[in-house]
Amino acid sequence: MPIRLYSYWRSSAAYRVRIALNLKGLEHEIVPVSLAPGVSEHRGDAYRAKNPQMLVPFLEDGELGIAQSMAILEYLEEAYPGVHLLPQSEPMRSRTRAFCNMIACDIHPLNNLRVMSYIKTEFDANPTGDWYSHWIHEGFRAAEVLVGDGPFVFGDEVTLADAFLVPQMYNARRFDVSLDEFPKLVAIVDNCNELGAFQDAAPESQSDAST
Repeated sequence: MPIRLYSYWRSSAAYRVRIALNLKGLEHEIVPVSLAPGVSEHRGDAYRAKNPQMLVPFLEDGELGIAQSMAILEYLEEAYPGVHLLPQSEPMRSRTRAFCNMIACDIHPLNNLRVMSYIKTEFDANPTGDWYSHWIHEGFRAAEVLVGDGPFVFGDEVTLADAFLVPQMYNARRFDVSLDEFPKLVAIVDNCNELGAFQDAAPESQSDAST
């Protein structure tokens, strides 16, 4: 039974996992779960039974079910070590984890769909303007300093850091955030997007795109 990933095409967290599955060359099935207003399949009883948080991604591997993208990616790294996405030695292993968590914990949550929807409905504010740009810029300023001089985040090899950066950059571009301050990040993302693993994981390449 192949790995099954419950995913939404525009979910940054699911996008990370799609990239990693492709980079590792793991056979898997994508199961679309719509987060779109008015559809909200993630809130249905069937999906809630799998993942009480009602978020994507959710990964099934045999009898094992895992929520949260970082937990999923750590599991894949341990269970399927054929292609390593975490460097095998320090300090690069810890630096990669720190970079991933900077995006996953300090940038992405503040610009998440459910957070922005709450700001809009409860405070009658537009979170896609200054709010969104502020948190992207704050996080990317640190990221621009932390990346190396190679084609990817930490040199010549793709790591999990690249799998986290690309979806966050996709969102920044989607909301027309100025990226003039971040030439190194832009170049890294462009390099990643030349690779088939990233192209196949891209939102527009998903079967549920635009739903």
